[in-house]
Amino acid sequence: MTEISAKYEQLKDYLKGFGSVAIAFSSGVDSTFLLYAAKEALGDKVIAVTASSCSFPKRELNEAKEYCDKLGVRHFVIESEELKIEGFLSNPKNRCYLCKRELFEKICALAKEQGINEVAEGSNLDDNGDYRPGLIAVDELGVKSPLRHVGLTKQEIRNLSKQLDIPTWDKQSFACLASRFPYGEEINEKKLGMVDKAEQLLLDKGFHQLRVRIHGDVARIELMPEEFPKFMEEDTRKEVYDKFKEYGFSYVALDVIGYRTGSMNETL
Repeated sequence: MTEISAKYEQLKDYLKGFGSVAIAFSSGVDSTFLLYAAKEALGDKVIAVTASSCSFPKRELNEAKEYCDKLGVRHFVIESEELKIEGFLSNPKNRCYLCKRELFEKICALAKEQGINEVAEGSNLDDNGDYRPGLIAVDELGVKSPLRHVGLTKQEIRNLSKQLDIPTWDKQSFACLASRFPYGEEINEKKLGMVDKAEQLLLDKGFHQLRVRIHGDVARIELMPEEFPKFMEEDTRKEVYDKFKEYGFSYVALDVIGYRTGSMNETL
């Protein structure tokens, strides 16, 4: 047995030990893989819980619903009200903590109502190396992190997902839309909608891994460097510029370094 296969068996054994589990499910690479493993380990003693909010694109919610239906997992959608959380709108450095605390308190309450023993989320080993205040809330509430527990990295999760024919194996990485704002810049529903529409346009144009960061009225686009030539085609540039202006941006810029996770943390 390969090391990666051994980790997967260890993951399923760890999940079996829960007896039953509620998976915080965003339809991303990590949580989809975790939900699949939990279904294999525990069968119908698994539920999936997805948060619906203005910082979570509708396309992701729809994908979550479709996958749970396909996998045969009971799916619950809860309303997350992060814009009403005290201090959230000012986008402090611990914004992710405030949001995750509110979210996981709701998931834990739902799990208790449903007679579910544990709550689990999909952070992986690579998340230990970035600024992740949300993981503090995870620890405080006793939420389990099975992928970190068995030492699975993002690439290993993608590799296993491909082997297991899980459709998200090559899906772009995603984070909530609030992560597109510099710390200290006010978050509001209008700006979240601008970012959502801007990123959806780029996805529809065929770009894969991307972010649209918002700096006041400026959109800073992060793409993989190998996709720069495609973006620089005149028709594409003009369409993106015109559409972004329609969405409410005054200026549109391409980040010359390109896509990287947590670029807003570079100023910390």
